[in-house]
Amino acid sequence: MEVKDKKILVVGNARSGMGAAKLGNAQGAKVCIYDGKPYEQWNETMQQKIDAMKEQGIEYALGNSPDVTAFDLIVLSPGVSPEIELIQKAKAAGVIITGEFEFASWYCKAPIVAITGTNGKTTTTTLVGEMMKAFNPKTYVVGNIGNAFSEAVSEIPEDGIVVAEVSSFQLETAATFHPKVSALLNITPDHLNRHGTMENYCKAKYQIFANQSKTDFTILNTKDAYYKEACTYVRGQLIEFSIDYIPAKGVYLEQNTLYENISGKAYPICSTDELKIKGTHNVENALAAIAIGIAFGVPRSVIREVLVNFKGVEHRTEYVTTKKGVDFFNDSKATNTDAAIAGLVGLSSLNKPIRLIAGGMDKKISFKEWVELFEGRVAKVYLIGETKQQIANDCLEVGYKDFETFNTLEESIAAAYKESQQGECILLSPACASWDMFESYEVRGRLFKEFVNQLEG
Repeated sequence: MEVKDKKILVVGNARSGMGAAKLGNAQGAKVCIYDGKPYEQWNETMQQKIDAMKEQGIEYALGNSPDVTAFDLIVLSPGVSPEIELIQKAKAAGVIITGEFEFASWYCKAPIVAITGTNGKTTTTTLVGEMMKAFNPKTYVVGNIGNAFSEAVSEIPEDGIVVAEVSSFQLETAATFHPKVSALLNITPDHLNRHGTMENYCKAKYQIFANQSKTDFTILNTKDAYYKEACTYVRGQLIEFSIDYIPAKGVYLEQNTLYENISGKAYPICSTDELKIKGTHNVENALAAIAIGIAFGVPRSVIREVLVNFKGVEHRTEYVTTKKGVDFFNDSKATNTDAAIAGLVGLSSLNKPIRLIAGGMDKKISFKEWVELFEGRVAKVYLIGETKQQIANDCLEVGYKDFETFNTLEESIAAAYKESQQGECILLSPACASWDMFESYEVRGRLFKEFVNQLEG
């Protein structure tokens, strides 16, 4: 869509919204940013950013919603649901609605590698980003990780590479988005407070390969519960990855070695012992990264070199410190039960009793499968956030009674440390989103590390 001289309303004044506004402004559009939060409620740093945006000619409507029917295009930040009343009114008036990620993709000339999934996408995206940078230094990692796509797209050259972590929120408005390589790692219940049903959630995820052609590649996990359904939506060349099955064309694990046979002949890449990221979930992430790299044409030697030197990402079962013989781990990225299960099981391999700090924003998902794993692994659970009573009730239902509720993260850390014994570990792995108490899971994880480092010992 040509936006020069068109009127664009950007909804949401966070990083993605500001990026979209700057992009629209650079394309010659008349841009206005709307956010329900009045100017005086933003902190000083954000007020300075707003003032700087205004100096660039970008208008603002803060606190009071504008007449949406007066705009030619509305660009939604990922955190804004297309179902809100404001957007429904715009749709009824015939205003074109799109998302920030889709909007940025209109101006991208470089090939795109897109990665989604309920769990593992940040680790996989980071790993693939390192592979691509080793292959082509003009690689940009964007999307749900790092910079907003709209912030970076203007500087990405045609001979560059885009590696994008894409969430269901970004995909639900991605009508024309067309990656050269797409990967759907897995699907488990998540964000049902936004999508309503698993059917809607899956539909958003499948949009990642909806516009691909036969010259493109789609990477799928054969172990995933929605694998067969996802296959029916694939338009590109399918490449499978599996930890318990040898595909005809894909990447797999056999006798603790990661192989690829995409060309028809099997080649070993590395052994699980060589990987610095541990756990079954990280083997799957590594397999997906190998499949993406091979599909894109990255040499096996480069893939191997990056794989065996990759140390993981911040906030994903991240070792923080040891105090008085107690190890601390930050798994703030575990924003749903499947991610928390992976972190708990992975850390259990250390054979140390775990004191678990958990809870957060209610995403309307069940915790029972996770809670059933506590016995024999978790010495005690320290619960915070909106879901603390729900998790407590699930603990009682399965017969687990070693839990306590707290009002703040800092209180829970102090209690866990006071009660801990040498040889144990304290794990922040919330199984919930952070937005009831924190701006993001990153803020939650960094505060955890700050509080831990302030403890005596």
